[in-house]
Amino acid sequence: MSDAPASRPLSVLRAGIDALDRELLQLMARRMALVAEVAAYKRAHALAVRDPAREREVLADRARDAAELGLPVGEVEAIFRLLLRASREHQAALRAGVAPGEPPRTVAVIGGHGRIGALMARLFGDLGHRVLVCDLDTALRPEEAAASADVTVVSVPIDATDAVIRAVGPHVPDGGLLMDVTSVKQAPVRAMLEATRASVVGTHPMFGPSVHSLQGQRLVLCRARGDGWADWAARAFAARGLVVTEAEPAHHDRVMAIVQVLTHFQTQVLGLTIARAGLPLAETLRFTSPAYLLELFVTARHFAQSPALYGPLEMRNPDLAHVTDAFRGAAAELAEVLRGGDQAAFEAVFAEVRAFFGDFTATALEQSSHLIDRIVERS
Repeated sequence: MSDAPASRPLSVLRAGIDALDRELLQLMARRMALVAEVAAYKRAHALAVRDPAREREVLADRARDAAELGLPVGEVEAIFRLLLRASREHQAALRAGVAPGEPPRTVAVIGGHGRIGALMARLFGDLGHRVLVCDLDTALRPEEAAASADVTVVSVPIDATDAVIRAVGPHVPDGGLLMDVTSVKQAPVRAMLEATRASVVGTHPMFGPSVHSLQGQRLVLCRARGDGWADWAARAFAARGLVVTEAEPAHHDRVMAIVQVLTHFQTQVLGLTIARAGLPLAETLRFTSPAYLLELFVTARHFAQSPALYGPLEMRNPDLAHVTDAFRGAAAELAEVLRGGDQAAFEAVFAEVRAFFGDFTATALEQSSHLIDRIVERS
C-alpha cells in the first residue's frame, strides 16, 4: 500500500516554515529590546548582569512548557541556554555591569593589533574607556602610550614580554596601573614590580581570541601591588561577563602546568602519534565514533594554530619537567599493564582515577553527552 500524498506541495510547506522562522527572529528581536531595558534597570540599581536563580527559573519553566507542547525538552533547554547567554552578552555590551559613577579611564594596549591585544582593546572600549592602541605598525610608541594612560596593558608574545615591560614600566605614572596578559605569571609579575613604582596586576585570560562570547569565560588575576587598581580591574572584567579567579603567581603557574601544559602536551602527543601511525585520516573518519571525532576536533584545532604561541607557553612554565615526566611515567605504566594483559591492574587504574574525580564524573558524563549530541547534530 503506497503512502498517502501530502495535502500540500513541499514548496508550500517549506515556505510556511520560512515564514514562521522569520516570526521567530522578530520575536527574538523583541526579546532583546526588553533585555536592553533590563540592562538599564540593572545598571541604575547596581545589580549584577548574571542572575543564576532567575536563569534556573527560566530554564525550568521553559522545560515544563516544552513538555506540555510535546517538544523535545533537551533541545528546547539548549536553545534557551543560548538565548540567555546572548542576553547576558547584550547586557554587558550595554554596560549594565558598570556602576553609574565609574569614571572612564585611558587604557593603553601595547600589542593592540595582536589577536588578544585587540580583544583587550575592544573589552575596555565596550566599558566606555578611552583606548590607545600601540603596536609595531603604529606611530604611537609604547613609552608614549604608557606615559599618557591610566592603565597600561602589555599584550605581546611571551618571549618579548619581559623586554617590553622593562621599556614601558618607567613611563607608567606612579598613580597608574601596569598589567600583563601573559600565560605564565611569576616572571612577568616580577619584571613589572621591578620596572615601575605604579600598581601592578598580572592577568591571564583563559580563552582564545576566537571565542564567540566573553560571557562565562575565565580570567585569572594576580594582585601584586595596589589593591585599589586590582579591585578596579576585577570589576571591569566582571562587568564584561568574565569569571575572575584570583591567585598568587606561583600557584597560578603550578596549576597551569596541569590545565595548559599537560593538556597541550597530551594533545600534541596524540596528534603526532596519529600522523605517524600510517593510516590516512580519511580512513579513520569512515569508522569514527563521536568520542574519537571530539578528540580529533580538539587535536586538529590545536595544530591549526601557531607553534609560536604554544611553544613558549609550555617551555616557560616552571613545572614543565614535572608534568611531562609524570605523563611519560603514566603512559609507560599503562602500556605495561595492557601489554601484560593484566585486567586486575587495569581495573585498579580505573578505580584510582575514578576516586580522584569523585562526584565530577556525574557532571562529566552529562556534559560530554551534551557535547557529543551537538557534534552528531552537525555531522
